[in-house]
Order: sequence, then structure tokens, then C-alpha cells
Amino acid sequence: MAVTIKDVAKLANVAPSTVSRVIANNPRISEKTKQKVREAMDELGYHPNFIARSLANQSTRVLGLVLPGSASTFSQNPFFPTVLRGLSEGAHEKQYALQMTTGQSEEEIYEGVVQMVQGGRVDGIILLYSKVEDKVMNYLKERKFPFVVVGKPYKFCEEITHVDNDNFRAAREVTDYLLELGHECIGFIGGDLNLVVTVERLLGYEKALRDAGLDLKNEYIIHEEFLREGGREAINELMQLTLPPTALVVADDLMALGVLNTLDEMDISVPADISIISFNNVLLAEMSRPPLTSVDINIFNLGNEAAKSLIQKVENPQDPIKRIIIPHEIVKRASCSKREKNA
Repeated sequence: MAVTIKDVAKLANVAPSTVSRVIANNPRISEKTKQKVREAMDELGYHPNFIARSLANQSTRVLGLVLPGSASTFSQNPFFPTVLRGLSEGAHEKQYALQMTTGQSEEEIYEGVVQMVQGGRVDGIILLYSKVEDKVMNYLKERKFPFVVVGKPYKFCEEITHVDNDNFRAAREVTDYLLELGHECIGFIGGDLNLVVTVERLLGYEKALRDAGLDLKNEYIIHEEFLREGGREAINELMQLTLPPTALVVADDLMALGVLNTLDEMDISVPADISIISFNNVLLAEMSRPPLTSVDINIFNLGNEAAKSLIQKVENPQDPIKRIIIPHEIVKRASCSKREKNA
């Protein structure tokens, strides 16, 4: 015979309604009572029927995830598996599942989101990006559907809960670091200019150069996709300049790996001939040759906090708008070196 809530309640010496509240992780139930009920559930081998509960509560206990591009981009860039791990742990902690939508075009992604929302498939949505112009974000805001953004919204920043790094400050700091090493010809390799993270990092880079009294050189700024091929194309273009940069700020470790591979093929030494600093501090930054100096943006925490914030919004629609800034740190390795003034 199947174990029921009443059986758990009897063993834990509580009311069946208390067991239901523990399953729903009701904050009004004390941790002591929750522990007692969960021990009874484990002893009896009781597993809640979340599908039945979801139907009764008109809740799916599923969070939708929206990626910025195709599944191939997701699979290639280590940022996404790491942020997904943070999302998964945050969701699992509150017994929510994740559903992902991707598409080969912005229209396909938009249609996927509409189907998730109007089909009642998810309780809320996490956007794993922030764009300057975004049809998806506008749609969710207009429908007043619960959503959280990983990144800084370009519009309505004070009206949208988001989890982000201070990308402007981080880019300014890494550019200052290269300036302190004696570099004045500093290039910037960024991603899509429709992504707010690219805009913020570009502005931080430009601010550091202006504060140092240096002219901005448009030819030193290249934008490509956040992939290894993007780094290859960017560095090929930069090294064809009459006066190539002696240092680079690269907006992503995977792009930086493409830069390193191409420079090696050109027989250009890092950091003897050119210094490189990048972002994300994924494992390949440590394992590259030479190991990359990179900004650790705590990717796991970005995802984890996004999941927790969305669940709070789903379970309490009156939850206030939040701006959560995840700290960053420059991890110095072997890809940057001091440049002599006469070099």
C-alpha cells in the first residue's frame, strides 16, 4: 500500500496540513518541525506527487531559461554550463525544475518564450543575457510575467530584478592594470554590441584610457561573437595594423583562447610581445598556454542568485525589485607583463 501524507503526519506527530506545508517549504513552519517531518518522509520512503500538487495549485514548479543564441553557442562557451550549474542548484533547493528554450534566430527564441508563457509551461523565466533591444524582455514586462535577468537591463533597470557584475568597473580596472604595466596601445575585443555586457565593458575600457589622457583609437576596438573563432578573426585584423596594440582586453576567455592560438601561429609571444587579460576565469583560462590573467565574475553565483530571486518572485508576487551585484576579482597569471617605455 502506498505511503500517504497521513502516515507521515502520524509518525512525525503533526497534522497532515503541516506535512503539506513542509513539502511546499512554507516559511511559517519552523526548521525543527521541517526536519522532523522530512525524517519521517525518509523513514517511510514517502515521495510527494509534485505533478498532482502542481495541477491543484495551478503551478508547474518549472523555471524557463532563455539563451541568447543557438544551442551550438551554448555548448561551446564554458560560461553557460557553469551558470546552468548555479541555476540548477538554486532551483533544486526549492524543488523546481528547469526548462530551456533556444532558437536559431531571435524570432524562434521569441516564439519559444511565448509558447512557454501562454501554454502555462513555466512559473517564471530567467533571461541568460541582456540586450539593448529585446523583444522577449518587452513581452514579459508587458504581460507582467515573473522574470529575472542575468545582466543589467538596458531599459527599465529600476523595474526589473536582475543579477549582474559591475562590468563597467571591472573593465576599467583591467585596463588600469595594463596601463600600470606600462602599456599605452591597448586594444579591446568585445562581443555583440547589442549585448549590454559588451557595452558596459567597452565603456569601462574607454573611461580608463580617457582618465589616463590617452586618445581612443577606433581601429583598436573589434567586436565578434563570444567564440574561439571570434577571437581568431579579431586578432588577425588587429595584427595587420601599422601599429598593433601591445596589450588586449578580451571580453571572454573562449575568445581569448582563439587569440592565443592565432598569435602562436604567427610566432608572436605572449606576454613578451603582447599582453592579454580576459573575462570569466573558466577552467580553460588556467589551462591555456600561457595561463590567462582573467576576471573571475563568479559565474556559478550569477546563476544561483538568479534562480533564487525568480523563485521568490513566483512565490511572493509582492517581492520588491532587486539589483544583485556579484563581486569580481582579477586573477593574475602569466599572460601579462610589464612593458618598458622605449619598447
